[in-house]
Amino acid sequence: MTSETNIASSADFVIVGGGTAGLVVANRLSEDPNVSVLVLEAGQSRIDDPRVQIPALWTSMMGTEVDWQLSTVPQPGLNGRTIKEPQGKMLGGSSALNGQAFIAPSQAGIDAWAKLGNPSWTWASLLPYYKKFYTLHLPDQPTRDHLGLDWIDESVRGTTGPIQASFPGVIQNPIAKAWVDTFKTLQYNTTGDPFSGKSVGGYSNAAAIDPKTQTRSYSATQYGVPASKRPNVHIVTDATVRRILFQDESSSAVTASGVEVMVGEKMQTIQASKEVILCAGVFHTPKLLELSGIGNKSLLEQFGIPVVIDNPGVGENMQDHLMTGVSFEVVEGVPTGDPLMRQEPDAIQAAMQMYAEHKAGPMCVGGVASSAFMPLMDSTQQQELMDTHLPLDDANDNTDSYQHLIRSIIASPDEASSTVFMFLAQANLHEQGKSFIGQQLQAGNFASLGCMQSHPFSRGRTHISSRSFADPPTIDPRYFSHPLDLEIMARHLQSIETIRATEPLARFFKPDGKRNHPDAWHVRDLDAAKKYLRDTALTSYHNCGTAAMLPREKGGVVDERLVVHGTTNLRIVDASVFPLIPRANPMSTVYAVAEKAADIIKGV
Repeated sequence: MTSETNIASSADFVIVGGGTAGLVVANRLSEDPNVSVLVLEAGQSRIDDPRVQIPALWTSMMGTEVDWQLSTVPQPGLNGRTIKEPQGKMLGGSSALNGQAFIAPSQAGIDAWAKLGNPSWTWASLLPYYKKFYTLHLPDQPTRDHLGLDWIDESVRGTTGPIQASFPGVIQNPIAKAWVDTFKTLQYNTTGDPFSGKSVGGYSNAAAIDPKTQTRSYSATQYGVPASKRPNVHIVTDATVRRILFQDESSSAVTASGVEVMVGEKMQTIQASKEVILCAGVFHTPKLLELSGIGNKSLLEQFGIPVVIDNPGVGENMQDHLMTGVSFEVVEGVPTGDPLMRQEPDAIQAAMQMYAEHKAGPMCVGGVASSAFMPLMDSTQQQELMDTHLPLDDANDNTDSYQHLIRSIIASPDEASSTVFMFLAQANLHEQGKSFIGQQLQAGNFASLGCMQSHPFSRGRTHISSRSFADPPTIDPRYFSHPLDLEIMARHLQSIETIRATEPLARFFKPDGKRNHPDAWHVRDLDAAKKYLRDTALTSYHNCGTAAMLPREKGGVVDERLVVHGTTNLRIVDASVFPLIPRANPMSTVYAVAEKAADIIKGV
């Protein structure tokens, strides 16, 4: 892995973006010693950066040089707020930046991809690739009992894959067990292994953390480093691709001949003898397509870009999960991350010493370790909301077929319309800081109970803002533009109060303890819950769908083989191809899709 100007002028496969997906594809394609692979990554390698390695330090990277530092346009549904959209700008992409939560999608959500026009993309076809990319390490039996890990299904568990996953929860923290037991009290104990694709209810989730080293396990270390040791692979950092080059632009299907790339301060042209594979992520993949002449004709002409392929679907169909939460003060004796979030010197020193000497303590925990896939607790309420805001007799255009498919998923009692989670620290969501944590934090220890959308009805878009790569794209998620999103999420926010007041979780919160904001005391009221959402909801960093795998006439950008419509050899492999967002954190699905894509390219 190098940052240099003297690089090969050609390769069989030129991969644009050394992120979560790109390095998987590079690794798998280069297993054939007879092909050459060149990866071009705009960021640097940060594999030795403690902010990346140490699980608890992930929020410290947001808004820094390893983040693309993108933002949305003002969102009417969020009271005109502009939302930061962190994206990893380093080798490994967002797998190097995220909170490491290791979460499964649902079978119904993936099977929906097939129903949207991709018959070869079903849960059954993708399940082997989920198992292929990771190894799930189980803790000792007492810890398993404490975390309620009786749901492990060996038939779907990954045991040989590169990404190492483990359970951050420890016996020393009683609130982790209380989480699982509380959902049993509520009659929402987990119904199965999440990676079976059929699971609702509360459970202790895994994280992409290597239990032997207690460090982040991600695409750069597990796929990129091994690939870089092969003579037929060249991974170049500080290499920003400006556009894709084409030949035969006058024919019915154009061929990508290579890319134009800035390596350091030097502009170069790289030829691709087989394929150009775009793995630049949900914002930069459509941006590069448009800068290269593939997109909505009127937009391209507005910026003076010659039209290669007129496809209005590029940059559309963007989906994301909004999240919010309430922070509750906990009783004495419950360890949380608050002292670290407040950057108290003694707490940081003690935590770093414990981590360095014993690979233990708060530095070993990243984001969320306790989750629940939840329908609305009042199922009749959810049905009434959908009948009101999305009647089944609506016109069946593209938007409605997409929305009615979501309706059919979440209408099932075995599916979730939200992920509820616990984050062991406070979050000042009313403050617009570099991350969701905020900087103005209260004294004391807190646990935050949050909720996140599973299948949003709203869709947004992202497009170029000029003909220059240097200018960031315009990002408009159109959060809460469909009324069902606000109605359903507000009721999930209300349910947080029920969860907090249910034993045994209730005993770990101070009865009259502090909360994160005065408005947090009023979320039991529906109108107050909606106001809280408009004031606080923000991205879960799960954007996808902007170069959707759909038939072209339905707004698709790539076909089932992930080839861009109208081209012979330009492929896309990243979250932008997801036609429908998975129900929770998409990282596992990005890995699985990349593994399957590599087999498609190899003809396996």
